[in-house]
Amino acid sequence: MIKIKLFLKPTFIALLLSICISGNVMAQDSGTIAPPKSEWKFLVVPYMLFPNMRGTVGLGDLYDVTLDANSNDILGQLKMGFMLNAEASTGKWTIGSDLLYMSLAQGVKPGVLIQNGELSVKQLGWEVSGLYAVKPWLDLGIGGMLNSIYSGGEIYLISVGGWSSATKKTSMTKTWFDPMLIARIHSKSGEKFIYQLRGEIGGFGIGSDFAWQMQAYAGYRFSKLFQITGGYRIISLDYETGSGGNRFMYNVDTSGPVLRFGFNF
Repeated sequence: MIKIKLFLKPTFIALLLSICISGNVMAQDSGTIAPPKSEWKFLVVPYMLFPNMRGTVGLGDLYDVTLDANSNDILGQLKMGFMLNAEASTGKWTIGSDLLYMSLAQGVKPGVLIQNGELSVKQLGWEVSGLYAVKPWLDLGIGGMLNSIYSGGEIYLISVGGWSSATKKTSMTKTWFDPMLIARIHSKSGEKFIYQLRGEIGGFGIGSDFAWQMQAYAGYRFSKLFQITGGYRIISLDYETGSGGNRFMYNVDTSGPVLRFGFNF
């Protein structure tokens, strides 16, 4: 009896394994296996921003400098610029990255105590975001923007009455992080005519006192690989920290038309 049980046990196990294997094969043949995971799609978009910059910059003990430059002024003084947007999406999820870097110099407008001068600005903005499609045309999500601003100023002061003058110069670099809340309306996947409207607010005193941006684009998808869009973008930062010689204030709106070249993979 014991020998029969010892024989039946491995036989029963073998039978169960054969049933499981055959059942799995039948499930595959009948198409009842779990559906494949959503494929990843990638979009890489180098772009050009033709910026206008308006606002106020304060460095240490220097007088606050008003910045008011249009695209022609900035492009004429632009030393270097790099702009790239990228997205990876699967199912309802999208991970995005946006990088913007500009290095420029701008003349300082004369004032009551300012004869003239020059302001140099290097601006780096890098945002990483995560979005979820609550509707086929609507994404909501959060992001984080890393801002790094170098600002150097040299101004020539004139005393009241114009009898003596002096030169003051300083430079400073500040880096901070802004959390962002994001909403995006866009065309449905696969459409030839494409559009996007994106709004963000953030900062909330964690980095900037307040930060916001707005983007609006429209264009055409020429093929599965290539698309072109154009539109307008506004980036607003209101940041201030320190006091006295360590004071740094950057309250500037950067805005202008944008031309984007998209490559889908």
